[in-house]
Parts: sequence; structure tokens; C-alpha cells
Amino acid sequence: MEPSTYPEPDVRLARLAGAVGLSATWPPTEGSLDSLAARTGLRTHDLLLVADLPVPESAWLFDARAGASSSLVWRSLDLPASGRRLLRSRARSMTAPTGTLIPWEPRPYEVYPPGFGSLLLRMLGLRNLNWSGAAKVMCLMSGVCKAASTIGGVALGTKSLDAEMLDGFAATLGVSVAVLAELTGVRPSAESSELTPELVDTAALVWEVRHLTRSQEDLLAGYAEVLGGK
Repeated sequence: MEPSTYPEPDVRLARLAGAVGLSATWPPTEGSLDSLAARTGLRTHDLLLVADLPVPESAWLFDARAGASSSLVWRSLDLPASGRRLLRSRARSMTAPTGTLIPWEPRPYEVYPPGFGSLLLRMLGLRNLNWSGAAKVMCLMSGVCKAASTIGGVALGTKSLDAEMLDGFAATLGVSVAVLAELTGVRPSAESSELTPELVDTAALVWEVRHLTRSQEDLLAGYAEVLGGK
């Protein structure tokens, strides 16, 4: 998406508000962002990115070796609803040991031009998903299987944000394709489907584990295996 087609932040928030039947508020208040998050399925930190407002520094503290693992994601998708609830509860109860998380510093190729592709990939970045991690999780959750370089190309503007990629981002974020279509102006495909409970819960799990270490994620994957009886 070229910067010239990328609207100002007030327009972007207004598009999201309109998608879910809310009135746009600019500048946004904490309450309006919370309401918009609840209705769209995005996180308040995601909306801060949409609005070009500062995201708390603590949101960018990660274990660079972590990020939702493929084994954790596919096991979550395979669990019954009760198992997914237990898995998310376990994830919420875990806290990374002091000193194990460090501030994320973008590499040169992770400095993106303004655009919807870069906005969506930065949202995945808030979930501690780099190009490779995003590609793996997106493939498992949506069936949209692209190379990491393609994911990065969407953020850099060298690859288009098309209907197929929109499906992939929607599933990975746990957000309706219709909401992202309204935000981005990308027309969804006729094959786009609503999110299943498995996808919604697993997208929430991806959010829950963003500040955990790799070893903690491995423990969660083991717990998910036990819950699934496999």
C-alpha cells in the first residue's frame, strides 16, 4: 500500500468505528479506545498504532527467541473449548522472570514506510511475531501460507495487501475480515469466512503469551499436549 493512499489517523479510527456501528471520537479518549477494542476485537495497543499514538514501552519488552510457537498454536487449535480456556488461563498466570525480557529494537529492514501492510505487521509485532513467526502462525490459523519475505514485503510496500493476505492477518489477529476490510479499503474475497471459536481463542492465546519466554512457551505447549490427551 503506497503512503499516498494511507489516510490520516483520525480517518483510520473513524473507519474502524463505522465498521462496528460506533461514533468516531477524535482525539480518542481512553474510554473510546476501550469501547472500540471491545467491538472490533483489536487490542487497545493495536488502536494506539492505528491512531499514531505512543504505545507504552512495556508493550515492546520481549524474549526475542519466543513468539507463539507453531506447536503451541496448532495444539490450541486442536483443543476443545474447555481445553482452550484452561490453556489461556495457564498462560495468563505466567510471568516472565525478572530480567529475561528486553526492549525490541527494529532491524534496518523492519523500519517500514507508512501503510496498512506495515500497520498490520506492527500489530503482529506487538505479539512478538517477526516475519518468520508471523508466516508460520498465519499459515496454521488461516491456511494463507506465504514466505516470511512475502510477509515482510507487505509491510515494506513491495507486495500488495490483497484479499488473501487480509484473510491471513484477520485470522492471526482474531479480528473479523469485514473490520479489516473497512479499515484498509481492501475488498475481501467471496471465500472469506467468519472466525471460528478456535481461531478467536487461539488469537487471544497468541496475545497472552507475547511477554513470556521461550521456555515458558515450551511448558505451555506441553500443557496443551496433556489437555489434548496426545
